[in-house]
Amino acid sequence: MKALLLKQGLVPYLKGKELQLKAVKAVKSGLADMILITLQHPPVYTIGRAGGYENLLVPLEELKKVAEVHEVERGGNITFHGPGQIVAYPVVNLNRWERDVHLFVDRLEEAVIRLLADYGVMAGRKPEYTGVWVGDEKICAIGIAVRRWVTWHGIAFNVNTDLTYFGRIFPCGIREFGVTSLEKLGIKEDPERVRERLIGKFEEVFGVRFEEIDENRLESMAGGSA
Repeated sequence: MKALLLKQGLVPYLKGKELQLKAVKAVKSGLADMILITLQHPPVYTIGRAGGYENLLVPLEELKKVAEVHEVERGGNITFHGPGQIVAYPVVNLNRWERDVHLFVDRLEEAVIRLLADYGVMAGRKPEYTGVWVGDEKICAIGIAVRRWVTWHGIAFNVNTDLTYFGRIFPCGIREFGVTSLEKLGIKEDPERVRERLIGKFEEVFGVRFEEIDENRLESMAGGSA
């Protein structure tokens, strides 16, 4: 399996979407079986196919004063991305693994559960909701899109995210449970170190070894050349 890794810093949401679309094109062209993009976003609320405006706790115009707001193609409801949160976009050709979206999501959750175990945190799943939970608080949101068995969008893991942003919404449309982060759990860790560990867990769960590429390489691949 050819697995590639693109690491970025703080990237505006629409730039991150552009990178994903290039990765989708490269994977569909057969130049890679998997391209994992990892980054952070400036403050942004994203609204998935399941909706989200009904889950605002403040007027939309007030929300737009503190963060960007974008409607997106992934499944799920409204959520927040911001600094201190590791976002991972795995663009994967499921024809090269299993054509099973539920199994794919399960693997994403498994990578995060293993990551948290390294920090001594017992995390798990809730049958009725996607994502990774510590007790009744979600630490990692998951929302994906699939086109012709190629995935995009992905996961958002709270390291030291400013959780007050979540107080303006019902995250993922979930009203009875809360959100948490490594920092809230009392674990102070550099997001860059968390990212490296998360990448390693992706390698474990998907059985790959990543080759790191830069944005120029991705651009070249999206243009149809290796």
